[in-house]
Amino acid sequence: MRSGSLLTIEMRSSGAALICWVLVLCGLSHLGNSLSVNYYKKTCPKAEEVITESVKLAMANDNTVPAALLRMHFHDCFIRGCDGSVLLNSTKKHTAEKDGPPNISLHAFYVIDNAKKAVEELCPGVVSCADILALAARDAVALSGGPTWDVPKGRKDGRISKASDTRQLPSPTFNFSQVHQSFSQRGLSVEDLVALSGGHTLGFAHCSSFQNRIHNFDATQNVDPSMNPSFAASLLRTCPAHNKVKAAGSTMDTTPVTFDNVYFKLVGKGKGLFSSDSALLTNPKAKALVSKFAGSDEAFRKAFVESMIRMSSLSGGGVEVRLDCRVVR
Repeated sequence: MRSGSLLTIEMRSSGAALICWVLVLCGLSHLGNSLSVNYYKKTCPKAEEVITESVKLAMANDNTVPAALLRMHFHDCFIRGCDGSVLLNSTKKHTAEKDGPPNISLHAFYVIDNAKKAVEELCPGVVSCADILALAARDAVALSGGPTWDVPKGRKDGRISKASDTRQLPSPTFNFSQVHQSFSQRGLSVEDLVALSGGHTLGFAHCSSFQNRIHNFDATQNVDPSMNPSFAASLLRTCPAHNKVKAAGSTMDTTPVTFDNVYFKLVGKGKGLFSSDSALLTNPKAKALVSKFAGSDEAFRKAFVESMIRMSSLSGGGVEVRLDCRVVR
């Protein structure tokens, strides 16, 4: 944080092939909060190009970047809407979202910083950090072999970022009722919940995120009985009781750097990593969608794009375009 900033974090004032989906964005080409796919057409027409290049460069050096950016965008949107508040640094007096317990493992913030710097050189003070994050998340998916889409733009950056608000994020230990409530409170459907859960096709999780399923599950069973036994055994070897290896954990599916429908195939076989993954099988509608997406990669990609557009359009309380994504103006 810059010395002397007026930030109060409560901020009162103070190489995979790209698969393109041709979407008929009825009602989505111009969304609430004045979002539009053509928002920067005149003011910064090359913004998306330089953001994509920043993501490509980062991915060439670190294959964990795509999952990190996708998760970062999700965690941003689920707090106060998509306003870039997850990007703000803490101050001596206030702890920001990025330092809340669920966000401690977020990383790759430098990718957004680099993209912002490149965009500022082209169009100073025009493109918000919130939009850069939404575009970078899209690029992360597309560059991992997933679909691409036109991102509605025009978000403003928020001035409020509180670690305490991260308690609102859905937890990997949630059952279906809990995760469904979290999504429905934000106007997202069961279809959105299942499709967006497919984002777990990318990435890695530490033992702490799923240890509730393999150690002391309940009063009578050590391991969650809904887990595939061989899968549970492999996790126990990786994450034994009293594990002391901080970096220990598991990939989210067997193709962790490729965006595909393998996640759904594994969930259907009892090999979902989180409680919230296996919980999809406890609801008839969600279970049917898991089966549908497991059987059709195309159906999953189409649903994921539609749900990402809805989620990334959640209204935020942004009021400015930051010059530095970590600090309010």
